[in-house]
Amino acid sequence: MDKKLEKMRFNTGDAENFFTNIMAFTTGPVELKEMIKNGEIKVLDVRDKEDYDKGHIPTAVSMPRAEMDIRHTELSRDELYAVYCYNQQCHLGACACRFLAVNDYHAIHLDGGFDVWKNVFNFEVEIHQN
Repeated sequence: MDKKLEKMRFNTGDAENFFTNIMAFTTGPVELKEMIKNGEIKVLDVRDKEDYDKGHIPTAVSMPRAEMDIRHTELSRDELYAVYCYNQQCHLGACACRFLAVNDYHAIHLDGGFDVWKNVFNFEVEIHQN
């Protein structure tokens, strides 16, 4: 193992900061569901609109990452937003959270995206109605 990495793994101060940041800026599906229930958070789906229409997290608003540069003015800087994309390998959610932070919006990222939500809650999703 790389000596620098080995040394870092035994630096408890750096570890504390790292895990504090993870906890502050990400959430899991169970925690998100509770925040939604308590009205503590707004949810943004940054996947393509067609995928949102097939199913999305209850209360989520569709704002595809490709449209966020223009549509972000629809958001409030007083709210906290949970952002999600497709899955663990997709970086649209993290990219959107970074964009929101750069533009002074408050955002956290749903770890694992929509795939994790569906798996945890057995496909508890809303389908878009025309």
